[in-house]
Amino acid sequence: MAEESNMDWRSLEEFSFGDSPELADELAGLVLAGKKLATCWAAGEGPKTHAGKQWVVLNGSGIPVAVIETVELAQRRFDEVDAAFAYDEGEDDRTLASWRRAHQNYFGRQGTFAPDMLLYCERFRLVARLDAEAATEITPSAI
Repeated sequence: MAEESNMDWRSLEEFSFGDSPELADELAGLVLAGKKLATCWAAGEGPKTHAGKQWVVLNGSGIPVAVIETVELAQRRFDEVDAAFAYDEGEDDRTLASWRRAHQNYFGRQGTFAPDMLLYCERFRLVARLDAEAATEITPSAI
């Protein structure tokens, strides 16, 4: 793998977490803080990624803030998500109970929630932090 400082992140696929600019900012902040190491989505949206794929994370204003790399992708039902995965998602108090509440609300807003819905559950690592103002330089992350 090339050194992170030489990475051409501009050619990578971009995305933002969540379904609002506020949520995208909050979740991107958790990634940058090293707390958010996982995410999930409804299986009906397709796999979207695979181990080794790198992505550019956008904040709520659409500005690139980080590069992440998928390290694991698995399918599991909503009601089978465990405490370890909830913790790795890094949100709220990181408990399974708060994860279930937040994700039931999220998938409810999407019109897709069911207690046994199938999810894609992704774990990732922070590869690089991007300069949010200029979005032209990469600073290798401490992780």
